[in-house]
Amino acid sequence: MPSSSHIDKTEPALVKYHHVPAPDYDRDPVLLLHHRHNNHSFHSPLACEQRPRRHLVYYILAVSSITIFFFSKVLFAIRAGTAYHRSLFSAKTSTTTTNPATMRPSTAILPVLAAGSARGIRILQSNDDGWAESYLREMHSTLIAAGHDALISAPAENQSGKSSLDAEPKPRADPCQYDSCAANSGPVGSNATDPRLNWVNSFPVTSIKYGFDTFGPQVWGGAGPELSVTGPNIGSNLWLQVPFSGTIGAAAESVKNHGVPALAFSGLTSTHAQWDVSPVPAESTLYAQLAMKLTSAVIAAGTPYLPDGVFLSTNFPAISDRCSKVEDFKFVLTRINPHGFSGPDAPNCGGDTSLPTETEVVLNPFNCYVSVSIADANDKTTAPADKQALVIEKLGSFFTCI
Repeated sequence: MPSSSHIDKTEPALVKYHHVPAPDYDRDPVLLLHHRHNNHSFHSPLACEQRPRRHLVYYILAVSSITIFFFSKVLFAIRAGTAYHRSLFSAKTSTTTTNPATMRPSTAILPVLAAGSARGIRILQSNDDGWAESYLREMHSTLIAAGHDALISAPAENQSGKSSLDAEPKPRADPCQYDSCAANSGPVGSNATDPRLNWVNSFPVTSIKYGFDTFGPQVWGGAGPELSVTGPNIGSNLWLQVPFSGTIGAAAESVKNHGVPALAFSGLTSTHAQWDVSPVPAESTLYAQLAMKLTSAVIAAGTPYLPDGVFLSTNFPAISDRCSKVEDFKFVLTRINPHGFSGPDAPNCGGDTSLPTETEVVLNPFNCYVSVSIADANDKTTAPADKQALVIEKLGSFFTCI
């Protein structure tokens, strides 16, 4: 892939490279899921029945999830229009993206971290909501503060629902998301004072590929990432949502085509906010802290971080008064698709070979459960039992049995 060619003297905030404006298509079906949760539509006795009655729950969720998927597209069109006009009303000039005075404190300490940390590793970040979203930037700040050398390579604007689409970037005509880059800024770019913050005018998969092939080697002296972290996604990525998610697509790309283990994070509470909003939304901070907890456990377990061909797809439940602090949440090992779509799971929790589904775990309104599914990077479904067994061997003590 191409490398940098010149710095645009008229727009010092951007570094230009050679490089598809992609229209902002459908959001993943999070709005109705969140609405259903907030209105306690899962408060029926089925939601808290024990595993012998679980199959009935799966069939109900299957029908409701399909309905959610199609109706959410209409809701997203309304929401996208509202967000666009709001961003025009409150937009800031693009030069603020590179003003050191407006940078997060954890970003400002990058020169100190350049000396390295005994526990820090190179981490490539991406998402499908856009490079300037608060969820992504707060995750970046959290990784940096933990001593890791994190680098963002994400879409210039919201690219939700783009799955594994891939296309060469083309020059932008309009400003980037939240006016985070100026109009006519080229096909890709970087924050001029922080080369670890990069945007690509294309899909999530294309964006993470540029992290591997262009931005990462430039920052890391030719080295590649040791781990990829995508998200937290603004909205859940559960079962039928998974194949359409660009956040999931980027994680699968990392594993399948680059051989780098990946962790994909998604949160049911959906809050769109630009990178420099103050105060930082509480959900941005909490989801970043929860993601950091699992990331740290994976790294602490040692290499290889995950078996070949799989990634972890994690979903955080909605934030509420009862689920508002890191210690309120429990991580549960789950599966993506219902039983019957794949074989038995690896023995877990006393030998049980029937993992709960991520949908029933995350949408349970009575507990603060985080679902962690072991996903096959080839088809984005539940990984086979032998791969699950390897993850359980390394991380089993991290999870809560239910």
